[in-house]
Amino acid sequence: MSSSGIPHSSHWGAFHATPDGEGLRVTPHPDDPAPSSLLQNVPVAATPTARVLRPHVRRGWWEDGPGPDERRGRDEFLAVGWDELLDRVAADYARVLAEHGPRAVYAGSYGWASAGRFHHSQSQLHRFSNVLGGAVRSTWTYSHGVGEVLMPRIVGSQEPLISPTAWSSVEAHTDLVIAFGGLPAKNSEVASGGISRHEVAGRLRSAKARGAEFVLVSPLRDDLATELDADWLDVVPGTDTALLLAMCHVLLTDGTCDADFLTTHTAGSQEFLHSLRGGDDGIEKTPEWAAEICGIPAGRIRDLARRAVRGRTMVMVSWSVARARFGEQPLWAAVAFAAMIGQIGLPGGGFGHGYASTGGVGKRAGSYPLPTFPQFADPLRVRIPVARISDALLHPGEPYEVDGRHENYPHLRIVHWAGGNPFHHHQDLQRLQRAFRAAETVIVHDPFWTSTARHADVVFAATTTLERDDIGAARYDDRLIAMGRVHAPLGEARDDHAVLADLAGRLGVGDRFTEGRTAQEWVEHLYEEWRSGPASRAGILAPTYAEFVAAGEFALPAEPGEKVMFASFRADPETFPLRTPSGRIELHSSTIAGFGYDDCPGHPVWLAPEEEPDGEFPLRLVANNPATRLHSQLDHGATSQAGKVAGREPVRMHARDAAARGLHDGQVVVLRSRRGSCLGGLVVSDAVREGVVQMSTGSWFDPVAGAAAGVTCGYGNVNVLTRDVGSSRLAQACTGQHATVQVSAFDGVPPRVTIFDQP
Repeated sequence: MSSSGIPHSSHWGAFHATPDGEGLRVTPHPDDPAPSSLLQNVPVAATPTARVLRPHVRRGWWEDGPGPDERRGRDEFLAVGWDELLDRVAADYARVLAEHGPRAVYAGSYGWASAGRFHHSQSQLHRFSNVLGGAVRSTWTYSHGVGEVLMPRIVGSQEPLISPTAWSSVEAHTDLVIAFGGLPAKNSEVASGGISRHEVAGRLRSAKARGAEFVLVSPLRDDLATELDADWLDVVPGTDTALLLAMCHVLLTDGTCDADFLTTHTAGSQEFLHSLRGGDDGIEKTPEWAAEICGIPAGRIRDLARRAVRGRTMVMVSWSVARARFGEQPLWAAVAFAAMIGQIGLPGGGFGHGYASTGGVGKRAGSYPLPTFPQFADPLRVRIPVARISDALLHPGEPYEVDGRHENYPHLRIVHWAGGNPFHHHQDLQRLQRAFRAAETVIVHDPFWTSTARHADVVFAATTTLERDDIGAARYDDRLIAMGRVHAPLGEARDDHAVLADLAGRLGVGDRFTEGRTAQEWVEHLYEEWRSGPASRAGILAPTYAEFVAAGEFALPAEPGEKVMFASFRADPETFPLRTPSGRIELHSSTIAGFGYDDCPGHPVWLAPEEEPDGEFPLRLVANNPATRLHSQLDHGATSQAGKVAGREPVRMHARDAAARGLHDGQVVVLRSRRGSCLGGLVVSDAVREGVVQMSTGSWFDPVAGAAAGVTCGYGNVNVLTRDVGSSRLAQACTGQHATVQVSAFDGVPPRVTIFDQP
């Protein structure tokens, strides 16, 4: 790196950090063509604001012992010494493992954590649990859990959401991009493990300059950059499936669908086409039928379907579209529409799930492994869907169905969380509070006093990424970053490895956990093991660790060629079949049909939302990812705070909806749903469909300020409003994208935000 300062990396970009008299100065990687403004959230991490500076314990747990406790989340915290707290935690671990076994411990620890390869909290916790005999973990993600389950069933893998056709192919060949849920620049700024070059916006501009056209299907006009001059179909939230089925119907009745492709490359097309004609329910899925549901005129639906077959078309479905009740349906219907066009496997054509949902989707991944901290095999191998943690804690032993299996929730006594914040990711936070109170012991590693830490019994004061050395690397990036320690740990904070090593030692497995290495020795070992092993075998001549640190980074070789998803399958489906029962794209899946799920039948269908606007809650809420931070990370940072309105999370509403309620721009408002309520700062905008309000996730949950205001959250955590229910019995995935709400003026003086105070 040519810039001065200490090289470092984050999920939203590589950077240099320079401590100075006024704090921390952060500058982007010099090769980044479009650095993220999220980098300016980083300096606050080097300050004591909201930091956990010493290990803490909840008074009720310390004095009364483990057990379900209604005081959890409301109780006083005591600062205690590391040794006495580790002794108590180790004793409780030993008790639970002896009495109930590893099925009583939850070490799912979902979250983004660090961009480093060693100081990755979940990896550290999973290694710790594995040397103790395993623990219950989560499976799949909040972001794209539907796709993780559905895609292998209908196309044989998760390739469409992990590594679809490359952006370079779209840039060079696509004539029409149809973006369901949009391609928001804010989401493409982040990528798990780091991103040194932000390229998505440039690729889209280049495609536009070549002549590509864009259609945005979203209730939010700014889900696609204004410069792309997209046609905006302001669809009613949650009705994309109806629109897609009607578009399929147009191709069927026009006779413009690719019948040969359906015959040679799909299975179940006859069942699906029969359903378009009303074979399932007696209703033809015409544009007129869809117009009544999705709010898009029938003529525009016909026009879009016909445009799609005139040139090379890429159908893109954001992760957000599937993050809803019956979220399997729009994703499956999009695959069906792309199959009917017949361009799957062609350069710039077909479909993908998650373009611009992160900066890594659509980038060519290296075929070589990266430095990886070994976690050992999990002896237990018990998993629950990540979005069902409240169900598991509230209903131990109860049966549930997922992906064709009949399971029972384990009885979890210990919840051990490191590197994540479920009080950001999860829905219906009052229900999550009740779930956390049902556990016997909740252990959290956190640098900050997040709501998850405040609902714990034990809070281990954790270092931030700025306080340790590591190796920054991502599957879709082209360099390793020597992440240098920027400053000493604040207070008594320790890294997760040190904490878990001390805990493992007290439980008799310390030597196996550490293998005799300190954290710094592990970082060097991982790099040198990679350099002499996988890198060497791949023909990569990497420098020594000392040389790598001195240089600050190491450029990785680019993968040759242009990735076109399913190109081999298209060329020869017999030689290169998909990993589905038929070897083809399954427009009707006999396997899924055999599960007998009424909430996810054997082919794409329209299933009406169970929660529709009514007189009490007449507005549709879109709860999307924020533009000013990654999820809830560093919400107290400069960029995130600059985006607040009246000190709260912004709430966007159409001018006519605001006028009907006597509301004005900049006003503090109350949002209410059937689950809870929160304050927000109003932004009147014509970029939001009438009848829709938009509020991003990630503001820290502040029930203290909420109580003062007579609401659930006084700062603006939108997940107090959303519903905690699975997408269907197939995926049991997160449905936090939509809700129905009412918005009104807040009467009185808004309470002071308390979430960044020391508890």
